[in-house]
Amino acid sequence: MSSSVQLFRDQKYHELKGQCIQQGQLFEDPEFPASDESLYYDSATKGKVEWKRPKDLCEEPHLLVDGISSHDFHQGKLGNCWFVAACSCLALRKSLWQQVIPDSNEQEWDSKSPGKYAGIFRFRFWRFGEWTEVVVDDLLPTQNGELIYCHSNVRNEFWSALLEKAYAKLAGSYQALDGGCAAEALVDFTGAVAESINLAEGKYGEVISEQMKLFEDLMKVHRRGGFISCSISESPGRPSEAETEMGLIVGHAYSVTAIQKLRLGERLIFSFKAEKLFMVRLRNPWGKKEWHGAWSDSSEEWKKVSDSERKNLGLTVENDGEFWMTFEDWCKNFTDVDICRTVNTSYFSIHKTWEKKMMYGAWAKHSEPLLNRSGGCFDNKETFLQNPQYIFDVKKAEDEVLVSLQQEDRRKYKKEGKGDNITIGFEILKVEDNRRYRLHKLTVQERAATSPYSNTRSVFLRRSLQQGRYVLVPTTYIPGIPAKFILRLYTDVPSKLRELKADRPKMTCWNLLCGYPRRVTQIKVLSAEVSLEEGNWLFRPLKMIWCEKQSRRSPVQHGTTSPVFNTQVIFYRKDIDSPVTIQVWSSSLLSDQFLGQAVLAASPADPREQQTLRLRARGGGEAAEVPGRITVKVLSSDDLAEL
Repeated sequence: MSSSVQLFRDQKYHELKGQCIQQGQLFEDPEFPASDESLYYDSATKGKVEWKRPKDLCEEPHLLVDGISSHDFHQGKLGNCWFVAACSCLALRKSLWQQVIPDSNEQEWDSKSPGKYAGIFRFRFWRFGEWTEVVVDDLLPTQNGELIYCHSNVRNEFWSALLEKAYAKLAGSYQALDGGCAAEALVDFTGAVAESINLAEGKYGEVISEQMKLFEDLMKVHRRGGFISCSISESPGRPSEAETEMGLIVGHAYSVTAIQKLRLGERLIFSFKAEKLFMVRLRNPWGKKEWHGAWSDSSEEWKKVSDSERKNLGLTVENDGEFWMTFEDWCKNFTDVDICRTVNTSYFSIHKTWEKKMMYGAWAKHSEPLLNRSGGCFDNKETFLQNPQYIFDVKKAEDEVLVSLQQEDRRKYKKEGKGDNITIGFEILKVEDNRRYRLHKLTVQERAATSPYSNTRSVFLRRSLQQGRYVLVPTTYIPGIPAKFILRLYTDVPSKLRELKADRPKMTCWNLLCGYPRRVTQIKVLSAEVSLEEGNWLFRPLKMIWCEKQSRRSPVQHGTTSPVFNTQVIFYRKDIDSPVTIQVWSSSLLSDQFLGQAVLAASPADPREQQTLRLRARGGGEAAEVPGRITVKVLSSDDLAEL
């Protein structure tokens, strides 16, 4: 965790605690008072609630009793099962919950020194790219002497209720936590990367090969400290909180607490025709209501498993909300999965290490097209490129990249009626190898990848990209919607991710002496055909493009007389009378052999369609033809902000 921690509402825990102890008073939080405004954002929603401190609800209250477990959390009257499911996942990782509850021993009640207790607690959440510390008092909403929201299964343990209060303070009210996505809370607890999978659309319940790939991926996520939750989406005839025939609750977030391959005893191999079963353990945040199907707590299947194996799995035959099921049944019965990957960026690790870059950005509306940064998705052809643009490089021949786009949490706007997430996504475009300025028109560029578009807080994409330069364009689905976002990119080697802000080369004093570009030219070399002397099987073609004193060289290709270059370049030209020269060479260890070239005027009046040109010897445009052709697309403009 970063050593830099932001203070929410600039409240300093140690300073406030010291003042309360000195004055002999228990802390009362003026920023989140014990009143209806902290409970509800909707003035029409009211209830008779008493705010009480833990000492008024039990004897010997504690923050933690025997540490933290996934059974400590039980959902109250609030519809925040997603938050409770996320907390159940968090409880499985000590190193992570210790980030969220810093110095838990120091915050604990001390029965031997009651004068040191000030009724103040602090929690930390990863909010919009930064760890943020939130201070709360210990006044909790109750009815008839019982906590009405999150509570522990141990009456004198209060970490769950206090953590929920801190999270509600961030959101603006308890009511703002009604309805949500477990992945959002898990990102707030860990800074992880969130991904959502639709099991029905992916046909994971039908295609066994896809099912096995998903199982291996989820098992790897779980083993490496990631988190998984799942739910069943509502549909006609299947309303929220309805119970299925198998005991599962619709619209309810379940936390996945284990993923394992269950080894069967020797005597079962012949009857099951398999040595392993693929199993998932889940927990219902209600602490009750379990799966009734195969491998449920008291099902016949468990009788065939040895006592030692059941003990290793932690099987308990109780209605405690935790249960096992086969992965196949899991894929068939649940519809949506939220995955939070803790991406490894440590150099001291036995697992793959990723290079991370994070950028802050915003969609902002402006009437001037060159200044507008809220152009909407790719379907909005006229305005799509009027969005923030970020450029990065893939240095290897092929590299896997992870991209996470996250909008700011909008729950705090619920009081204004604007608390819903915006539908967001992004495009990745393969662009010219030497591009340094913003894109203004899609011409020779290629769409390399498109993320899902979703109204979730985060959108994630995992994709393998070929070597080259790319522009990533984050967008809202609809144009003209202002919002802030953070963009995270993970690659195998450094990507040099940075925002493209300038539309054209900057005018400087140096330009008065050396001149300023008057024309922009884009060139895409698609392919070439060359003739060789018989037996020259070591042919390794490469291409070079010259313009004024600038040049670009393509990667060498091996053993082909019809190389497909698919290379893009862009030049800002000061001398518009100087032509562009494209040369084809055969590369070797000793020396390179010139094979031919094409010389182009590259003026705005030239055809913009793809064209195939004969190769010529060195010299002017009328030089002798040589065997071979080259296929190119060339576009030029005297408006430097057109292409």
